[in-house]
Amino acid sequence: MPPVSGKALLFDIDGTLADTDALHLEAFNQVLGPRGHTFDHVRFTKELQGFSNASISARFLAEEPPTRQTAIIGEKEATFRKLVAGKVQPLPGLLALLARADRAGIPMVAVTNAPRLNAEMLLSGLGITDRFKALVIGDELAHGKPHPMPYLEGLRAVGAAAALSVAFEDSRSGIQSASAAGIATIGIRTSLAHADLVAAGAVTTAANFDDPELARMVGATMDW
Repeated sequence: MPPVSGKALLFDIDGTLADTDALHLEAFNQVLGPRGHTFDHVRFTKELQGFSNASISARFLAEEPPTRQTAIIGEKEATFRKLVAGKVQPLPGLLALLARADRAGIPMVAVTNAPRLNAEMLLSGLGITDRFKALVIGDELAHGKPHPMPYLEGLRAVGAAAALSVAFEDSRSGIQSASAAGIATIGIRTSLAHADLVAAGAVTTAANFDDPELARMVGATMDW
């Protein structure tokens, strides 16, 4: 098999394309709070943010049978979708970056641990579904983030090389996943500070997609 040489931009969805983490925190507290698990922002970023529902179920619902675990997590996701409906807004600079990549012929991939229904709802709500050549769902793979498999699958889907691509992530587990796949990863500071994102493996961080450092790095890597 010849080596791949293509470029790609790979994006997490929640907290990266749109700042939705506060709504996830609210939904988790609504559903898991009565079951003895309540979360503040710090605990959310360490124990929930970016993790697959399978791993969250195993940690916080271990005493429940599998069918009940699935139902409880499904209740949380339905609560989130109700909270986010009609409220999703792109991070500043996102749409301009996606348009620039389209003009340059750079494929874009969404890589998430969110359930497919959530991911599709958010992409549709942002009006950017058609921008992405592939949508990779961690829970549909053998391993979700922080394992590198979701990002390796994203690269494979568009025939891209890790060394020629850039990923965007807002969580520790997401940065670990993309970095382990060999992709230079920019941390988006919607929930975590610069130091936390860099400690997880980000090569740099940005408040949003308007950030000059982000634009410089992406432009240099994509050669535009």
